[in-house]
Amino acid sequence: MASLPKTMKALRQVLFFYSELYEDAGTVFYEKPEDWSIVEVPLPKLRAGDVLVKVKACGVCGTDLHIHEGEFIAEFPLIPGHETIGEVVAFSDDVKGFKVGDRVAADNSELCGHCFYCRRGQELLCEDFKAHGVLGLDGGFAEYASYTQGRLFKLNNISDVDATLIEPASCAMHGLEKIAPKPGSHALLIGAGPTGLMMAQFLKHSGVSQLTIAAPEGTKIELAKSLEAADFYVPLSRSNPTPQWEQIKKDNPYGFDVVVEASGNAKVLEDAINYVRRGGKLVCYGVYANSARVTWPPSKIFGDEITIIGSFSETYMFPATVDYLDSGKVKTKGIVNKTFKLEQWGEALESIRNKSAIKAAIVFD
Repeated sequence: MASLPKTMKALRQVLFFYSELYEDAGTVFYEKPEDWSIVEVPLPKLRAGDVLVKVKACGVCGTDLHIHEGEFIAEFPLIPGHETIGEVVAFSDDVKGFKVGDRVAADNSELCGHCFYCRRGQELLCEDFKAHGVLGLDGGFAEYASYTQGRLFKLNNISDVDATLIEPASCAMHGLEKIAPKPGSHALLIGAGPTGLMMAQFLKHSGVSQLTIAAPEGTKIELAKSLEAADFYVPLSRSNPTPQWEQIKKDNPYGFDVVVEASGNAKVLEDAINYVRRGGKLVCYGVYANSARVTWPPSKIFGDEITIIGSFSETYMFPATVDYLDSGKVKTKGIVNKTFKLEQWGEALESIRNKSAIKAAIVFD
């Protein structure tokens, strides 16, 4: 195997000490929410079944901003980064099926396999759910990262930067599995962020015959058009979108079989139920603030037999997602529109906060 350095650069966000997990690497490290630094730390020590990956790119998304601000389910201290793409450089003796130089995408989740939910086959609800870069395990905003072999998937065609979309796309694939649209369904997707654009394309491949995207006017909805992600596009005025929402109702008097709220705006989610067809489904797909609340009339849910679905993260969706993205069946061009070096972490976060980035990535080469 190739000669490896003893330390790496990493992004650091902290509440406990990592000495047992590392040998010495550059990293973004968080001590606590909003308290980060670039540090030199040891390379990860490999457990049985682990593969060491030299990180080539790692996506930056709204979840990273939520983690930075102390929202979401993150535990500190933390090396964040949950959308890791890299190259295999070393592995434990018991690893099979990988060789040095393989390009891989990392599924960031690790499940206990023995809790109440895991025993019921509901691993995503695992009571000891771990996620690299989020919860209990370090992630890809570092020069090297380690993953268990069962969570790495080989890549052939897609670029490293575009491949950072595989993790959010796998979350969309999980959402698709839960929605299970019937052939000929009509769907409304609200929001045109990266994972929404993935969801839109999956819906079109999976039974939705008419898809409408409604999103604020500007770069993202224009990108949706360039990707041919939908059949109809409704650019929403940023100052007064009411006329556009009224037009959607006029054009779709019976509503939609499926409404996916992917913007993360609780007020929009609250109103979205009014666009669901009787017998239809409303999908809570955005990442909402912990303090957010919605109010829906139970009589409407009852009388219209509306199904409300929550879709969070994913398990076992990487193989199908890699097939779709690596083959080009799902288009990715232009979604990752900003890249940064690790030392530019603050700028990367700001690009997500001010929405100048549709999708950003940290790159290492």
